[in-house]
Amino acid sequence: MTRMGLLVAGFNFAGAAEDEFNDWYDTEHIPERRRVKGFINAERWLGADDSKVSIATYDLESPDVLQSAAYRAIAGANLSPWSKRVAGKCQRICRFEAEQILPGNEAAPDEAGGMLLFAMNVSPEAEAEFNEWYATEHIPRLSRVPGCLSARRFRVTSGKQRYVALYHLASPEVVASKAWEEAAITPWTLKVRPSTSDRLRIVLRRYQR
Repeated sequence: MTRMGLLVAGFNFAGAAEDEFNDWYDTEHIPERRRVKGFINAERWLGADDSKVSIATYDLESPDVLQSAAYRAIAGANLSPWSKRVAGKCQRICRFEAEQILPGNEAAPDEAGGMLLFAMNVSPEAEAEFNEWYATEHIPRLSRVPGCLSARRFRVTSGKQRYVALYHLASPEVVASKAWEEAAITPWTLKVRPSTSDRLRIVLRRYQR
């Protein structure tokens, strides 16, 4: 099975003009990436609690897409002048290049109104149990919560955290529900949690132009 890839980029854009930030993302930055072969989709999200938090997610046919000549021509040192100017006014929250490990080849659902991003590191001695917990208990339980449309997990190849999970939701409020809490907090969760670090948890709502 070919595993799909993921690109995530997060900013706090409080230092930029909101209309220019959105114009740049919507009319240049995302269209550039949509034209690259291997980019499946592009989604924008804003913080449910802080609307100056912006997360963009891109599903990829494989992680290798980010090494292609077409992508490298518009990324890194080859970012456009507009990209460099706007990004220079923003605070970077996260950037992940990753490979999908659960379920492996599933793209984001189209109808989600919210998303939870959760990234973390884990101590090496606990990593095997951590991965078993995620695969056999945590993802299956959360995926059954009403309003959870998709639960996917990724191994990060470039980024501060080693693992990231994306949960697409009917609305951001799903993660505040009693059902979500009961699914997430189990004895095994409490056993594994102390071995994790650098946790990044962001509840998001879908960006609407």
